Amino acid sequence: MDRDVQDLGFDPDELRERYRRERDRRLRDNGADQYLELTGDFARFAEHDPYVEPGFTRDPISDDLDIAIIGGGFSGLLAAARLTEHGVTSFRIVEAGGDFGGTWYWNRYPGAQCDTESYCYLPLLEELGYMPKEKYSFAAEIFEHSQRIGTSYDLYDRTHFRTRVRSIDWDEELGRWHIRTDRDDDLRARFVIMALGTATRAKLPGIPGIEGFGGHAFHTSRWDYAYTGGDTNGAMTGLADKRVAIIGTGATAIQCVPRVAADAGHLYVFQRTPSTVDWRRNKPTDPQWWASLQPGWQRERRENFGAQAAGQAVEIDLIEDGWTDIFRTVSAPKGPDRPRTKEERNRVVELADFRKMEQLRGRVADTVADTDTAEALKPWYRVMCKRPTFNDEFLTAFNRDNVTLVDVSGTKGVERITERGVVANGVEYEVDCIIYASGFEISAEFRRRLGIEINGRDGQSLFDHWSDGLKTLHGFTTRGFPNWFYIGMSQNAFSVNMTSMFDDQARHIAYIVAESMRRGARTVEPSQAAVDDWIATINGFKVGGLGFLEACTPGYYNNEGAPQAGSAFFGAYTPGTNAFNELLEAWRATDELPGLELA
Repeated sequence: MDRDVQDLGFDPDELRERYRRERDRRLRDNGADQYLELTGDFARFAEHDPYVEPGFTRDPISDDLDIAIIGGGFSGLLAAARLTEHGVTSFRIVEAGGDFGGTWYWNRYPGAQCDTESYCYLPLLEELGYMPKEKYSFAAEIFEHSQRIGTSYDLYDRTHFRTRVRSIDWDEELGRWHIRTDRDDDLRARFVIMALGTATRAKLPGIPGIEGFGGHAFHTSRWDYAYTGGDTNGAMTGLADKRVAIIGTGATAIQCVPRVAADAGHLYVFQRTPSTVDWRRNKPTDPQWWASLQPGWQRERRENFGAQAAGQAVEIDLIEDGWTDIFRTVSAPKGPDRPRTKEERNRVVELADFRKMEQLRGRVADTVADTDTAEALKPWYRVMCKRPTFNDEFLTAFNRDNVTLVDVSGTKGVERITERGVVANGVEYEVDCIIYASGFEISAEFRRRLGIEINGRDGQSLFDHWSDGLKTLHGFTTRGFPNWFYIGMSQNAFSVNMTSMFDDQARHIAYIVAESMRRGARTVEPSQAAVDDWIATINGFKVGGLGFLEACTPGYYNNEGAPQAGSAFFGAYTPGTNAFNELLEAWRATDELPGLELA
């Protein structure tokens, strides 16, 4: 029975019903298919590179190499760095952009910033001796750090930039992978490491008429500063007399809306589902504190974050930010007061979740002056149904006279795009520019998300092989695809601090590749028994998780309201990153590569 409503300050039954209603009014029959794949006429939103001079050409390359790393973002850079530490330098990186950075090469929208603290997020800080300027780095600094890694590990001369991989095919006779690109290259690699990250392919909302808009339009991952003026800090003088629409209110919009609001003639923000917006409280790095750090500090800090994310008690919260506040407050008590049954634990956690969300909704009410706007900006769902956001400027932007929030939850989205603007709730908003802050193909079908055809032994498609669910050992390699490795969310431990997750995956994969080469193996792949055992392990964590995701408001965490048992968010090693890393360390310590077959 619920505790006294007056004592709680809210009625749990009423909140559960409100959450259900708000979820249902946003559910769409077409689920994740509501988003357009950026091919054909829409490819320009994904493949256009505004940061390089157009017209680049080069002769096709035919080359034999030991290792090909696909992707030059942090996961690819970490794979290269960890291979180098093993003395393996015979690799090449293939990167679509004109420089390193991946997500941070493409995402240079105004206000772009990491949402986990820089000291955990930026990789190789201790190795390179770099001190981030602030607790939360902005895009320019993160991009520069990517370049720093590339320079420090001598990666520029071993990278093919402005090159998109189109297909990867195993050649049994050669014992190599044929990698074909949009430059007509044929790279023949013994090993392939897929390092494409999670925010690789942008997506657009499938709004009727989107192709007929007569004004200017772009996706936030291809910000057009030639049109807006300014840079990642703002000062977009080109928008001074423009009516601008931003479609979307996820993590990207939370950061760019305040900058656009400051510069645009008028800004219309089209919102279907509000994000949670907690305090950020960014601050400069204290040089004295930085100088006091001892060797091993970054791993210690990441493990402290990972322990709290897994619901474990720590003596000291080294991070002290919005994330660890969520981990700490939305959890069950530890020690003698801990819940004794699963049902009791779920109940305690739900009430803690309700209290946290009431606090966040209270912040909206206290910050946004217009009551109708404030009501529309209040999120009605469990705190981890969508990725939480942290920003100190987003909510106050709606107190500006030149900013209008257009809530489209009642029609489950924008109705249509016309030549002159955006139609929502039966009203046409005439605009000069539409900015799509609609995110990335994070939970989409795997083939669509990667955009690369991968064919293993006997020409079998990876996507056919995984059509009924992922089949891996530790999430990194799969049977029938020898010498092929994947860094990402795939039957392994998920962390909101993704670079930490990628780093530990890169360490493990680099160890396997280096050991395979040292032992003279032609091929390495998991045994069927090892894959079956790992699938059984992952399936053992799924009990009970589906109900939570089904009750969530639609978003990429739950495949737009239709969670799938084989998805990355419902097929993880749920004890957490620290426990997963301990498992991998024990595996490596055997020095026997258990579960792998070396030929």
